[in-house]
Amino acid sequence: MFTFLVVVLIADSLLLAAVVLLQAGKGGGLAAMGGGASTDSFFGGRQATTILTKMSWWCGGIFLGISLVLSAMSASSGAPRSVLEGQVEAPSPIQLPILGQPGANILQDSIGN
Repeated sequence: MFTFLVVVLIADSLLLAAVVLLQAGKGGGLAAMGGGASTDSFFGGRQATTILTKMSWWCGGIFLGISLVLSAMSASSGAPRSVLEGQVEAPSPIQLPILGQPGANILQDSIGN
């Protein structure tokens, strides 16, 4: 399911990029905001909604929705968060010799008693 959603997200992002690049410019942009620009060019004129505009809104919404779902799915997985966490082995417990047993003299000699 995760892989399928990633593939759909990639396809949607490619479609979104193509739709945005195919759209015509809306006007002069920042160049028209200079001296004497009307409020129509300052706030952006009301233009007809084209199929490309609708597709860009839909693709953007789908992209956002799938991204949120994938984020929730990856956060709830039990997989390690990093590569190093999955490779670290638990340390084995160290058994110290009890005083009075054979080999306890080595421990006392190393401590200095």
